[in-house]
Amino acid sequence: MSLEEADRESALYALATRLQFRVTKDAGRFSLVRTADVARPVRESNLTLTEAEKLLETWKLRGPHGG
Repeated sequence: MSLEEADRESALYALATRLQFRVTKDAGRFSLVRTADVARPVRESNLTLTEAEKLLETWKLRGPHGG
């Protein structure tokens, strides 16, 4: 893993924590789960680092409802 990728991954975990998502990583793919303040759990699985970053950025911009 490159230093840039490690920095991006660290930022992903930090943003996920701020947005109340749980992040897991398996074989280089990410899963995101949010259960706080949502009617149904928000789950996204098998994401690349870039896809996970985009999902969290979209959630951040759209607010707690995520949509």
